[in-house]
Amino acid sequence: MGRRRQSVTIKHVAADAGVSLQTVSRVINNEPNVRPEMKERVQASIDKLGYVPSIAAQRMSGSRSYLILAINDRERTIADWKARQGTDWVDQMLFGGMLKCAEYGYRMIFELVDTHTDHVERELRATIAALQPDGVILTPPHSDNPLIVNLLHAQKIPFARIGSHGGEAGIALTMDDEGSAALATRHLIGLGHRRIGFISGSVEYDLSHWRIDGWKAEMAAAGLPVDGLLAEGDFSYASGEAAARRLLEGAAPPSAIIASNDQMSLATLEVARERGLDVPRDLSLVSFDNTPIVHFAQPPLTAVDQPVAATVARAVELIIAVQRGEKLPDAPTVVSGGLIERGSTAPPIG
Repeated sequence: MGRRRQSVTIKHVAADAGVSLQTVSRVINNEPNVRPEMKERVQASIDKLGYVPSIAAQRMSGSRSYLILAINDRERTIADWKARQGTDWVDQMLFGGMLKCAEYGYRMIFELVDTHTDHVERELRATIAALQPDGVILTPPHSDNPLIVNLLHAQKIPFARIGSHGGEAGIALTMDDEGSAALATRHLIGLGHRRIGFISGSVEYDLSHWRIDGWKAEMAAAGLPVDGLLAEGDFSYASGEAAARRLLEGAAPPSAIIASNDQMSLATLEVARERGLDVPRDLSLVSFDNTPIVHFAQPPLTAVDQPVAATVARAVELIIAVQRGEKLPDAPTVVSGGLIERGSTAPPIG
């Protein structure tokens, strides 16, 4: 009777091929210092036994861990989960990263780190020591936290900085936040809107400033004013509600609003209803993120589709490229999203 597939280990392959465990590991990892005839012998044993390499077997060569560590902000992630308000940043992050890792024989480990704590360095050092990852993916606001960036740079660990223009350290990637805000603004200008309000995200995030810049640049290009049309939020529903009230209760309220995430957009939609405004007849609304909940809003929201999964997948590719000694792009890698038009935008009345 043949050996069951799930019980086959690297030891069985080594014994069948008559080689050491390290030789099998080198073949699995496709390392160059293996003679062709040896590689054929080991591969024949792998095929015969139906062996599926494990992370432990890959790590035996000692050169790589085949793990990529992805870090997200603890405080905001837990708050979003507790609120159960439809955010899916983490889902998209895991989806994009895990699938891409699997293509290369890697695994992705997800950890939460609080960027505001004084213990962030100690916490991250312990995580890195335990996992020994081949690379790290940082998301905002970790991407530009000097304590985290300097620690990874000093330890010579390849790391990707999503939502960052980077610098001398790390691999910078952006989702073209400035261009996406400009795209949303152009859409509303094309419909005939002239007073377009903007609800920004937390100033702690560089991408919040980039989105403001994109909106302002597009308004300036069209010769339109922005005075009194910017309200600051922090990505929470409550902050979106307060920002929407400031904009809509002004002496000259906007006929359209762009909100920097879906929660603040939903809050704006509710404030508009309280004030007897119909969306999109009296107020057009554009959101950022395009999480599933915007499909079920009434009306469904026009939204900037943030390419979170594609960006994390690209970060994985770039980290693996560094491990292979490949040359990286000199400029930040840009993964652009798009605008999904739904029922919340229309030409202004009057």
